[in-house]
Amino acid sequence: MEIIRVNTPRGLELKGAMYGNDSMDTVVIMMSGICSNVFQNDLLCATGELLSANNIAFIAGHAMDAFSCIAYSNFATGKQLYTGVVYDDFSLVYEDVEAYVKYAKELGFKKIVLAGHSLGSNKIIHYLGNTDDDFVDYFIVSAPIDLSYWWTVMPNLDICLKQAQEFVKEGRNKDIIPALFGGFSPMCAETVLSFYNADNLKNCPAISGEGETGSLYSIKINGAFVIGEKDSLTAGDAKVFMEKINSFCKHPDKNKIVVIPDASHIFYGKHEEYAACILDCLQTHMTLSFV
Repeated sequence: MEIIRVNTPRGLELKGAMYGNDSMDTVVIMMSGICSNVFQNDLLCATGELLSANNIAFIAGHAMDAFSCIAYSNFATGKQLYTGVVYDDFSLVYEDVEAYVKYAKELGFKKIVLAGHSLGSNKIIHYLGNTDDDFVDYFIVSAPIDLSYWWTVMPNLDICLKQAQEFVKEGRNKDIIPALFGGFSPMCAETVLSFYNADNLKNCPAISGEGETGSLYSIKINGAFVIGEKDSLTAGDAKVFMEKINSFCKHPDKNKIVVIPDASHIFYGKHEEYAACILDCLQTHMTLSFV
């Protein structure tokens, strides 16, 4: 694994990770979810290791330097860190995804596959549905989120929003609120509010019906949808959830839906099965591409 640095138009350097190298023909860029990076999410590592062992490069795409979300307080200085998921601007999602795609393009990969896990899937849907470029050959959406539905089941949303609003009112926009967002992620006040108001990521309204489906419909390429059978954010029926999302696409019959048995939203304990599923989707696509 190699740490890579990807520049955005606004001058921010994103830190990702690459498995394999640019001598390989194909690369998979996987945008990670909230509070997720290669150092604490075995799903990314397992996928990167398996794909690179099969001559497919893999890039874990982190947003806003997500490495720092591992230790979000600097105990040596007593100060808080504001990078990673702690500090993010969801209005700039398109720019961040595009930066990784263009990075892969500049390295000379012949085929670029854009993938995402959890919120990372919503991010790639936003990019693919709104880009005029044709750099991406195939997509893999896994465990996407119906954000409007998530807000109804998230355990401490009201507390987080109240704390964030109070902090912003006091001019403490970049201070981390006391409550963990969603019960698992440290976030600064303005990031909480940016996340809650991220209408550009409300593009999988399979349960709530609240959001837009135009991005899915506008995706020009075919792809695969992967979901865990026991994903807790699918209202009890993962297959139906994913079929609904696929139905919003222009040619749903050309896409593949895979349900991984007994797997959760983060595929805990099923990372190798998840990686094998991704590899199978890619190999099937490559085979069909030559037919």
